[in-house]
Amino acid sequence: MNYEYFIAKRLIGSKAYKSSVSAPIIKIGIAAIAIGIVVMMIAIATGIGLQQKIRDKVVAFNGHATITNYDSNNSQESVFPISINQEFYPDFKSVDGVSHVQGVAAKFGVIRTETDFEGVVYKGVGQDYDWQYFKEFLIDGQLPSLEKKWSEEVLISQYLANRLGFKVGDEFQMVFAKNDPEKLPNYLKCKVTGIYNSGFQDLDKQYLIGNLRHIQRLNQWESDQIGNFEVFIDDFSQIQEKGIEIHQNTPSTFNTITVTDKYASIFEWFTIFIKNINGIIGIMILVAGINMITALLVLILERTQMIGILKALGSNNWSIRKLFIYNASYLILLGLFWGNLIGLALLFAQKYLKLFPLDPSVYYVTEAPVYISFGYILALNVGTLVLCLIMLLVPSYIITKISPVKAIRFT
Repeated sequence: MNYEYFIAKRLIGSKAYKSSVSAPIIKIGIAAIAIGIVVMMIAIATGIGLQQKIRDKVVAFNGHATITNYDSNNSQESVFPISINQEFYPDFKSVDGVSHVQGVAAKFGVIRTETDFEGVVYKGVGQDYDWQYFKEFLIDGQLPSLEKKWSEEVLISQYLANRLGFKVGDEFQMVFAKNDPEKLPNYLKCKVTGIYNSGFQDLDKQYLIGNLRHIQRLNQWESDQIGNFEVFIDDFSQIQEKGIEIHQNTPSTFNTITVTDKYASIFEWFTIFIKNINGIIGIMILVAGINMITALLVLILERTQMIGILKALGSNNWSIRKLFIYNASYLILLGLFWGNLIGLALLFAQKYLKLFPLDPSVYYVTEAPVYISFGYILALNVGTLVLCLIMLLVPSYIITKISPVKAIRFT
């Protein structure tokens, strides 16, 4: 029989234990564990959630990698066409993990109304375009139908719709300049079929999405010519490796740039953000551990006479240390229980009720996103328990210094 566990269980269940001098300190220790878990869960859930949400928004507009011509054009506009007749299109079979390839083109233009005008990028897409991301962003209307050859339907952002006073069903005119400034500009009639809001204002204010054939006509391209390819992969964690593979498996006249390189400042911000989360986790575990050390020391001092009696009866130092570590483990588990209960309640409330909004101009999202996974929650709990117990091994060493004779006389 594990008598250390038996004694620890009896001590925890006794009324004297709950009303002892150490009771307030024990409650503080439990509260420290609970608060620490809540803070760490929120930090991880919002950190990963924010990272994934912003990443998905950037990928929605660019794909995981972009294949373009080698040229000096650093703008969003497609200048030199690419033939769509490539070995890697429509299925990139030479690189494992590529889920989809689509051909697109972009052109700068100006939306003109009776009272306003706004410069935007008209992104032309074809039948191969994957709308999965914009289905999530859609807030009004429907996605453009590209079945008609010269479909005028476009998807416009809520940001642009609010600035120009557009709603679903409205029609407007876009103006596109020609390369020869002496020639009259081109005009394109558009009809708003849907309004989206990605929450990424820097991109929302730039793009509207319409028919690729209009870009081909305006640029005097052939029907099999596009501006660039957008490539999507299955596993974002392998984006650098896949970017290199994609580049190696495309013609030498093509350049491949990953979304992490294109928006390097955003993804560098992610790295700093993750470092801050790791710092928060370290501080919370340290604070919780120090509180538990204090609680354990008080328990030991309060039970000095009992320690002396157990030593007199033949118990060794490690056996008595185990008794108090069992006691402290119960307190840690109790703190973990309440911390998980409160933390998960807050995370699910934010996930479904959107309680805490964010400024999209700063955080690129409209509310604090949360990522809830059993994996990181389990790792957080096990890690906290193990690290706190390791920290408690040092103060429990004081038991070895207690003399049975002096302890039994101690009152």
